[in-house]
Amino acid sequence: MQRKISRSNIILLAISIAFHQMTYFGTRLFTKELYHYDMTTKIDNYIPVVPWTITIYWGCYIFWLINYLLGFTQDEKEARHFILADLFAKVVCFFCFVCIPTTNVRPIVMNTDIFNRGLLFLYKLDAADNLFPSLHCLTSWFSFIAIRKQKSIPMWYKVFSIIIPCFVFMSVLTLKQHVIADVISGVILAEFSYWITGYGKNSVRVIQKKRTREFTDIETSI
Repeated sequence: MQRKISRSNIILLAISIAFHQMTYFGTRLFTKELYHYDMTTKIDNYIPVVPWTITIYWGCYIFWLINYLLGFTQDEKEARHFILADLFAKVVCFFCFVCIPTTNVRPIVMNTDIFNRGLLFLYKLDAADNLFPSLHCLTSWFSFIAIRKQKSIPMWYKVFSIIIPCFVFMSVLTLKQHVIADVISGVILAEFSYWITGYGKNSVRVIQKKRTREFTDIETSI
């Protein structure tokens, strides 16, 4: 199958990328003085800090890039559906970050080895806010959504694309970047966004079929 992306989808993709940046970084302009909620539960407190999972946290960017490219370059209509779902999810995230500012308490990490230093660097780079829902988990699950309907993608890679997000979920929890509520909401939002953006398309298709059938019945009766 020849893979390409239409001009209209490129525009939608550019808008989605721009909104992603505005959602994650721009919302801090509105929320820095607001009260931030901590959704940490007792279960979250039992989850240990595992610094080596920083390799999964950073490594998943490669997975995102590959699967998003596969999603953007599939059948034009399905690619547009995927891009619109991604954009819709970022819009919802924008309002969540502004209306429900969140934070968590990060652990004390000693500068003892490469993994700990990597985690300390992450904490320095990424403020403990804009957590609910988790964009890391949202994007990882969208990476699976991007390829799950594509017949040209082998089954082993589809299974691989389910496993990788699960490791990402583990990493954001064991690095104390997110809590369980952030992870679950990220996955639910990805699925809901894909469903709702496809619902309108399917509704139009049903209405068109119904009208076509009505016109056919009228012509037949005449």
